[in-house]
Amino acid sequence: MLDQGAPTHHRTQEAPTSPGLGARLMRRKPVERLVAEGGQGEGGALRRSLGLWQLTMISIGATLGTGIFVVLGEAVPKAGPAVTLSFVIAGLTALFSALSYAELAGTIPVAGSSYSYAYATMGELIAWICGWCLVLEYGVSVAAVAVGWGEYLNELLDGTIGVTIPDALSAPPGDGGLFNLPALIVVLLAMAFLLGGARESARANTVMVVVKIAALVLFCAIGIQGFRSGNYAHFMPLGMAGVSAAGATLFFSYIGFDAASTAGEEAKHAQRDLPRAIMLSLVIVTALYVLVAAVAVGAKPWQHFNDSEAALAQIMREVTGQSFWGTLLAFCAVIAIASVVLTVLYGQTRILFAMSRDGLVPKVFGRVHPKTGAPRANTVIVSLFCGVLAAAIPLGQLADATSIGTLFAFALVNIAVVVLRRTRPDMPRTFRVPLSPVFPALGFAFCVWMMGSLSTVTWVVFGVWMAVGLVFYFLYGHRRSRLATPEG
Repeated sequence: MLDQGAPTHHRTQEAPTSPGLGARLMRRKPVERLVAEGGQGEGGALRRSLGLWQLTMISIGATLGTGIFVVLGEAVPKAGPAVTLSFVIAGLTALFSALSYAELAGTIPVAGSSYSYAYATMGELIAWICGWCLVLEYGVSVAAVAVGWGEYLNELLDGTIGVTIPDALSAPPGDGGLFNLPALIVVLLAMAFLLGGARESARANTVMVVVKIAALVLFCAIGIQGFRSGNYAHFMPLGMAGVSAAGATLFFSYIGFDAASTAGEEAKHAQRDLPRAIMLSLVIVTALYVLVAAVAVGAKPWQHFNDSEAALAQIMREVTGQSFWGTLLAFCAVIAIASVVLTVLYGQTRILFAMSRDGLVPKVFGRVHPKTGAPRANTVIVSLFCGVLAAAIPLGQLADATSIGTLFAFALVNIAVVVLRRTRPDMPRTFRVPLSPVFPALGFAFCVWMMGSLSTVTWVVFGVWMAVGLVFYFLYGHRRSRLATPEG
């Protein structure tokens, strides 16, 4: 006889429940997996060929030159002689973020830079936002620097053969031209180097970095002869607001120090060398920036800078009364700015490479050429995009748009280092931020403060950029993320 109270054996099988939207947006990629996948791409792998010297030169190459050779003429009218203080403030902001970058680069030595750090600590949505900011930071800054390259190329041509490229072909719409051909050319030249592979690109960059440092030292040696203390009589004519506004623009000059972190999958000893390269490059660059800015303002009244994008060459010519020195500096600047384009373009391609491997952007950005070990299709697509942007958009708008994307990404890095300390305190770290969480908090606060100094137009552009990025993420990346697939 059956017990009527006994339970029946007909069980209904529950369908597996999928995680909710909030859980999917917050899914994190384990650090161990990030590191294990390092270098792996579609059809090949990146090659580990870069040492400490090359990594440091990449960071200096991506940083040194932009603020001094190009953006100084934009910043001086905002701050007056206090532009030297603006450089210090921007450098201090970069320093706190650099400390966080150094710790995370030594802990998670991968190509994605702050995008990958956010993925491991704050989840996929924040990682995507960070990566989208890096596209703005790197991609747009390539275009901005390329615009300034054209200015110095004209200075060089004028001083050597007495001709210049007509405004119609050397300035973008809105600046009196139709198409900035030199800006497009320098991006395409950088693309040609990058297609040869990381090692070859690093060698070319090292030569260019040595030239640019020599040029700035030469400028200081000659420019100091025209130094007039009276040019510093009204040190802060536009007040602290002017200093902070100039500092926010000049922060654009410091974005390159994190370029070494994008080489994490091509460094021979990434965990040891990346933190050293980041800190060493920032110290060298900041010292040169402040020294050159001090000499430049001392040699030329701040009211006469007039947004010139070739200010240093003009100062050399005015101090010496000869065109030779200005022409020589213009020649060095052409090489120097080209190295910025080369290394920043390199960083952009590696960030998209990492995002492609995670499924958030199309696979074409993750394809690696088996012979050169370089993501060729990625490099060509990014170069063409940046080249067209450089040819069509004025410098000032590009510089400010880059600054806000950079500051936002840096703010997230300062948060990420604290989160990883809390969630993974036992992970081996080759570098540790001193006085954490105080220094990361200061880095975050400085970034927010400088973002607040940027114009309303810049914020509107940033808002539109972020809206476009979120639409792309929800229509493409959110569904194709490798963490969303069973095998992912």
